[in-house]
Amino acid sequence: MHFEFLVEEPSAKVALQNVVPRILPTEHTFDIHAYQGKQDLIRKLPQRLRGFRSWMPQDCRILVLIDEDRRDCHELKAKLERIAVEAGLSTKSAPDSNNRYQVINRLAIEELEAWFFGDFEAINWAYSKVPITHHRKSKYRNPDQIAGGTWETLERLLRRFGYHPGGMPKIETARRISEHMAPLRNRSKSFQIFMQAIEQAYQSPT
Repeated sequence: MHFEFLVEEPSAKVALQNVVPRILPTEHTFDIHAYQGKQDLIRKLPQRLRGFRSWMPQDCRILVLIDEDRRDCHELKAKLERIAVEAGLSTKSAPDSNNRYQVINRLAIEELEAWFFGDFEAINWAYSKVPITHHRKSKYRNPDQIAGGTWETLERLLRRFGYHPGGMPKIETARRISEHMAPLRNRSKSFQIFMQAIEQAYQSPT
């Protein structure tokens, strides 16, 4: 099976380049396409999906991943579903009459950085001055519910321990942490749902 991942920014692309091979067995293939933010992805998504529809074989899945960014997740998911259906593609949430689908829409809640907090061991490997015991603090126990923005929280955490005093570079940080991420230990619920969607797709390809 082949997967086409559509993500909203380059930092998500570099993270998935490291993480997806740990979810997807080697006999399957994938490409990742990054956009210049959520609005850029959503604006270009209808045309991109129509383009995929013109050539994609039965053993191909498109996975669209965007950050929730403190928006109504149900409304955002419904918008992605409408775009896919209007492009003539079936989705995991709305499969065809044979229970087959071509598009999987998933949200990182509230941002991709929540997935990093879901694997605090990876943060510690990438930034060794950050104590591994920090994941026990109440604010980090549920990565998808970290208040004040997960990107901002991660930047403050790294700065506190002497990293990136001039501002956190998103792409570099995503690469460093994702290099050490282990999907099965990730405590983020939205990451677990993302991983399960990939596994279900290649385990039941028709």
